[in-house]
Amino acid sequence: MAANKEIKTIGVLTSGGDAPGMNAAIRAVVRRGLSRGINMKGVLKGYNGLLNEEIIDLTAVDVSDTIQRGGTILYTARCAEFRTEEGQRRGAEVCKKHGIDGLVVIGGDGSFAGAQKLANLGINAVGVPGTIDLDIACTEYTIGFDTAVNTAMEAIDKVRDTSTSHERVSIIEVMGRNAGYLALWCGIANGAEDVLLPEKYDYDEQQIINNIIDNRKKGKKHHIIINAEGIGHSEAMAKRIEAATGIETRATILGHMQRGGSPTCKDRVYASIMGAKAVDVLLEGKTKRVIGYKNGEYVDFDINEALAMKKTIPDYQYEISYSLSHNYSKNV
Repeated sequence: MAANKEIKTIGVLTSGGDAPGMNAAIRAVVRRGLSRGINMKGVLKGYNGLLNEEIIDLTAVDVSDTIQRGGTILYTARCAEFRTEEGQRRGAEVCKKHGIDGLVVIGGDGSFAGAQKLANLGINAVGVPGTIDLDIACTEYTIGFDTAVNTAMEAIDKVRDTSTSHERVSIIEVMGRNAGYLALWCGIANGAEDVLLPEKYDYDEQQIINNIIDNRKKGKKHHIIINAEGIGHSEAMAKRIEAATGIETRATILGHMQRGGSPTCKDRVYASIMGAKAVDVLLEGKTKRVIGYKNGEYVDFDINEALAMKKTIPDYQYEISYSLSHNYSKNV
């Protein structure tokens, strides 16, 4: 869809949960815009800050020394008011009042839905996928996932060390909301014995208990269970498993440490290219778009199509994680 008019000023905001690499995206948006002769503005605290007119001018110096920092220098917040038609109309009015012709929204599906509403009200908007959950269907990659999954992987390695020392079962809960990508990747990368994903788990706890007992008979000294946030209740699960097996079982919830930290090279590079492309797309005269990474290329999708897409766990990857996690006996 074509933009409404020539763009002279672009705003950028981060919305929803923060993700490592968001600052790299912000920096890219600002510097790409400035290189094209555009005035750049930052909206603080997401849509909440937009409604409160917390808007600042951004220069190249303002985004210096930020690419290596986790979190978001623009801050982020949830905003219930922006889910209402009145809030959305006021957001569009604020953009017009501050001369914002185009808006780059860095966040997840909820953030894109907000961008979609603003675009319907005449504000040219483009979304950039920033979420550690990897749950945006139109793109194979979301900013923050690589850092988060590496943070979780390293933490699980440490828990495995102590789990082996004490010959115990460890249930390690990773983030991801209702998506199991972080859990699946950690399950493969950490060699977990069981991986519980919201998309696949059948809640057959007895099967997990049987796996633990069978592995112990084969001489396995520990048992790592990766539990996705969408399943949760790790503490209660640990108590039930310990009662059923007689083996000491501990739950570790990694929590928000997965959101923080200096972004990996991959997150910095992908965020930089996606942020720059968002500006280019706006200046090409497009609106209601989402930037994505597909088949090795950086592309843009219609925001309505992007929000309508569904994403599932690849069956083949899940099957591999299962087949690699069990101690198979040699057939004689």
